[in-house]
Amino acid sequence: MAGFDKVVSSYEEAMAGLTDNMTVIAGGFGLCGIPENLIAEIKRKGTKGLTLVSNNCGVDDFGLGILLPDRQIKKIIASYVGENAEFERQMMNGELEVELTPQGTLAEKMRAGGAGIPAFYTATGYGTPVAEGKECREFDGRHYILEPSIKGDFAIVKAWKADRYGNLVFRKTARNFNPMAATAGKITVVEVEEIVEPGELNPDEIHTPGIYVNRLIQGTFEKRIEQRTLRTA
Repeated sequence: MAGFDKVVSSYEEAMAGLTDNMTVIAGGFGLCGIPENLIAEIKRKGTKGLTLVSNNCGVDDFGLGILLPDRQIKKIIASYVGENAEFERQMMNGELEVELTPQGTLAEKMRAGGAGIPAFYTATGYGTPVAEGKECREFDGRHYILEPSIKGDFAIVKAWKADRYGNLVFRKTARNFNPMAATAGKITVVEVEEIVEPGELNPDEIHTPGIYVNRLIQGTFEKRIEQRTLRTA
């Protein structure tokens, strides 16, 4: 995309250029704030050999989990397995390469990648298998490990509202991994619930500026709940 107007008219256009063996960074947490229609387009395209970077892999029949049955994901970098039985099965059987990463470290890997920082030191994971093979240093009497940042060929993001220039507003807990993911892709594609005209958003309320966004599409969303808990009468 070139120019200020980032809006595209179809999901096919939104994900144009995604090919086998690319790295895709996906925003969201479980089923909250996930770019569900962009994921569905990856499923439809049949793109394979992907390295997926996301907090987890959704559930078996929704979110990133729908890419597992056809072996579209070669490797996933995530913080936990979650409640996805197929994710667990493929990992335990050696069919899927999994790099489990502490949740805060994963968020910082995305943020650092978007900020042009190649690596950073963190105390999280020192003395555990997470630190194996990584450089360790001591600062002020505490040990830290060097973690490389992450950048993706594509970043797919779900936001609440945007203007046509790609300035984004996230809603409540959907503002989880999405802002970091949006900065870390060579091509960042965002789907939103509402698109407004430039000038309608309060500049003080914009969470991610449009300079990070390449393509923007308005969609409709199922917003499935992973675990529904009801109060007893």
